[in-house]
Amino acid sequence: MLAGRVSPATEIVKGDLFDRASLDAALRDVDVAFYLVHSMGSSGSFEEADRQAALNFGQAAHAAGVGRIVYLGGLGRDEALSAHLRSRQEVGGLLRRSGVPVLEFRASIVIGSGSLSFEMIRSLVERLPIMITPRWVNVLAQPIAIRDLLSYLIAALEVPASEYRVYEIGGADQVTYADIMRVYARQRDLRIRMIPVPVLTPYLSSLWLGLVTPLYARIGRKLIESIVHPTVVQDDAALRVFQVRPMGVEEAVRLALVAEERQFAATRWSDAFSSSGEAPSWGGVQFGTRLVDSRTARVAAPPEAAFRPIQRIGGDTGWYAWNGLWRLRGFLDMLAGGVGMRRGRPSPSDLRVGDTLDFWRVEALQPDRHLRLVAEMRLPGRAWLEFEVTAEDGATTIRQTAIFDPVGLPGRAYWYALYPLHQLVFGGMLRAIAHAASQEAR
Repeated sequence: MLAGRVSPATEIVKGDLFDRASLDAALRDVDVAFYLVHSMGSSGSFEEADRQAALNFGQAAHAAGVGRIVYLGGLGRDEALSAHLRSRQEVGGLLRRSGVPVLEFRASIVIGSGSLSFEMIRSLVERLPIMITPRWVNVLAQPIAIRDLLSYLIAALEVPASEYRVYEIGGADQVTYADIMRVYARQRDLRIRMIPVPVLTPYLSSLWLGLVTPLYARIGRKLIESIVHPTVVQDDAALRVFQVRPMGVEEAVRLALVAEERQFAATRWSDAFSSSGEAPSWGGVQFGTRLVDSRTARVAAPPEAAFRPIQRIGGDTGWYAWNGLWRLRGFLDMLAGGVGMRRGRPSPSDLRVGDTLDFWRVEALQPDRHLRLVAEMRLPGRAWLEFEVTAEDGATTIRQTAIFDPVGLPGRAYWYALYPLHQLVFGGMLRAIAHAASQEAR
């Protein structure tokens, strides 16, 4: 799963924090170990899981002769800690008890894809143009950009063990959760309205979040109990010891979205779907802000033969299935002031980057391998249609992927309302392309 995502010089070693013996090999000949583990999403007692994992890791690190440990924990003062933050800080103490020098960073919200707090903010803003907000949205936090956090972690390698201690780190701004939601909305060109109420308890808030997105059905209450207390830097020692000068929240959110764009553009869906370990659910799979529906067909044809029907798509060739529905979509697009289907394509068999295909445009092209089209019809968001051809085990796999980046609730409503129709149209199109590829091979 990780082999294709790291450089050839990086060695991948498997270790299980709940299997003490497996850590001995993983930590052998290690000088500095980074401990970035948290069990809040696990079933059962996450405090006990965190405790056992930290004890195992600390004992194994000491036995293996590890020189130093760098640990990322949670920001907050002892007098106002939730079970989540108490556990984060307890882990730091347990690691120190191992006898190995420990540098502990304590951070507030991390602004970046995958951060639980950031994903919660994204889900609320993207799905609720009007939201009833409890008091915790006005609690102060000091969010830090993921790249600034990484800069601190890397800089820790240069700090002598004599200066290892707890360092509180945060971005340049102290803001409320409501402020972060407004910043995110501006970056995504969304409008939101918040109606404050004083009665929504952490328990009720967790149920509310569970309705907004299933991700928080289990961990919502644990997360909310953590953010009802301020998480701001009160000790500026990190600014004196490290050269990192963290950015503000506006820039952090902007760069997080830019990084997602780059990561998304580089994604190979064959890798992404196989490494997720989960079958795509109804409505597709969500990657960041985008919704993705990907499907494959295997054909007994060489890649160049499989790609030829894809290269002829659109224009007089049509879209291989349900062409009447494609023409209806083009007509509706024209009524809305869009380009419709009237542009066709410049050549019946050849394609170049920048060519128009009805209401699509060629955004990327690798001959006999890959084609990505970007939609130019009127939509409540952005859309792409991608084809990838790969040879494996004596056959060729054609992967067809529909990608939609919805803008707010109207965009999501559009995607889910048309999803059954897309299953019909895109499924028929892939089957017809596979059939045409088999004919090409003959």
